[in-house]
Amino acid sequence: MKPIGWAIALAAAAMTIPAAAAAPSAAPAAEAATANTAATPAAPATPSVIADTEYGVPIPGGLGLQKQVTDIGREAAAFHNNWLLVLCALISLFVLALLVYTIIRYRRGAHPTPSRTSHNTFIEVVWTLVPVLILVAIAIPSIRLLRHQYSPPPADLTVKVIGNQWFWTYEYPDNGGFEIVSNLLKEKGDARPGERFRTDADGPPLLAVDERMVIPAGKVVKFIVTSNDVIHAFWVPAFWNKIDANPGRLNEIWAKVDRPGVYFGQCTELCGARHAYMPIAVEVVSPARFAAWVASKGGTMPGARPAAAPDSTGSSPLSNAAAPAAAQPQPATGATDNTAIEQPATNQAATAQN
Repeated sequence: MKPIGWAIALAAAAMTIPAAAAAPSAAPAAEAATANTAATPAAPATPSVIADTEYGVPIPGGLGLQKQVTDIGREAAAFHNNWLLVLCALISLFVLALLVYTIIRYRRGAHPTPSRTSHNTFIEVVWTLVPVLILVAIAIPSIRLLRHQYSPPPADLTVKVIGNQWFWTYEYPDNGGFEIVSNLLKEKGDARPGERFRTDADGPPLLAVDERMVIPAGKVVKFIVTSNDVIHAFWVPAFWNKIDANPGRLNEIWAKVDRPGVYFGQCTELCGARHAYMPIAVEVVSPARFAAWVASKGGTMPGARPAAAPDSTGSSPLSNAAAPAAAQPQPATGATDNTAIEQPATNQAATAQN
């Protein structure tokens, strides 16, 4: 080869070696960036109201009832703590004192000749009347509590609660009939990449859900409770009320919660293999926030004016892009269906897994 050819070959080799050395470092970097992007799950959604650590949740090592947030609950808790427990303690102490007195007074060493008395009219009258008086003392406040519990004021909102194996469905017939499906949130280690998982803001383990029931504070809410399959039970301890969800039957309870917050409960009727994994979460918000939440779900508030229909020319003060979902033009038939609200993909996936 001529000298000019060798010079050209050496120059080309000198230029190729640095490029080849730089290429391997760039390729793994690009691959790592792609892998990190694919492996990073979507950030979990932050709930609008963060769960409390004092109200509406079980307290580790706690004693007694949960703090009540309804008038009925406070009345029932006072009856339990200030009357029933005190009465039970007094009866137990009285019986213990009688037992100790009998053991000491009538032991063989102090009383070698046993008594032959078989009847004592006074004692028999006392032990008949005293239990009757105790039961009357319990019955009077009990009946008063039952009357308050089962004589609800007129309802401001109705929520239909449907138990399923093993999740809850909540319908809002007063707000257009939309429906939400509530499933247990998985822990971070159990969730698939990109799937929402539980955080401390959602609530305690085994109690946090992907879709909470939302009700307005200071309003009387009537719960119509039923089931789609087997017997469940709807219970939120901080509300006090608990009732079975029977298939083919409608049961009713009510609550009026003045304190905004998140309150948790569970199904309390053995309903199958995943009975322990169908929690209840109720979010109590201000009436204004409740109205905004209803609108976000495609519902309407009672008495709200429906969105104006577009005129015959098709012109509208708002463009379709800027108009809210509730004001979008309906199909040409003019029919409006508020009952078929599409559920979030997370709910559908969780329901399919259950």
